[in-house]
Amino acid sequence: MNATWIFPFIILGGALQTCGAAMNAQLFQSLENKWLANAVSFALIMAFFVCVFAMFPHPLPTGAALAKMPWWAPLGGLVGAVQVYAGLTLVQNVGAGPFVGITVTAALVTSLVLDHYGWFHMPVHAINSWRVVGAALMVGGISLIARN
Repeated sequence: MNATWIFPFIILGGALQTCGAAMNAQLFQSLENKWLANAVSFALIMAFFVCVFAMFPHPLPTGAALAKMPWWAPLGGLVGAVQVYAGLTLVQNVGAGPFVGITVTAALVTSLVLDHYGWFHMPVHAINSWRVVGAALMVGGISLIARN
C-alpha cells in the first residue's frame, strides 16, 4: 500500500468501526439472539475473505513458516470477537460516542504497554513522557465524553 494512503485508511477504519458498532447493535435487536447475531456478523466476514482468498490464493505459507508461528497468532480474530460482541450488546446502553471512546482509549493504553515491552513480537517503542501525557489526555477526554 502506498504510504500516502496509510493514515486515511486508518481513519476510515476508525470511522467505520463506529458505524459497525451501531450496525451490530441493530442486528442484535432485529435478530433478538446475541449468539445468532454474532454468527451472522462473522459469517459475512468469513464469506468475504474466502472470496478474496479465492481471487488471490498466493502466496501460501510453507510448513517451516507454520512451524515457527507462535501458538497465539491465530487467536487475533477470536480476540476481535470480544469487540463485536460488545458492540452487539452494549453500544445502545452507553451510546456510540462513549462506547467507541472507551474502546479506543483502552486500545491506546494497551498499545503503549505492548509497544514498550515488545509483546506479541511487536517492535519496541519505549514509553516516554509524551506518550503518557497523550494517554492521560485520552482518559480525560473520554471521561468528559462519557458523562451524562
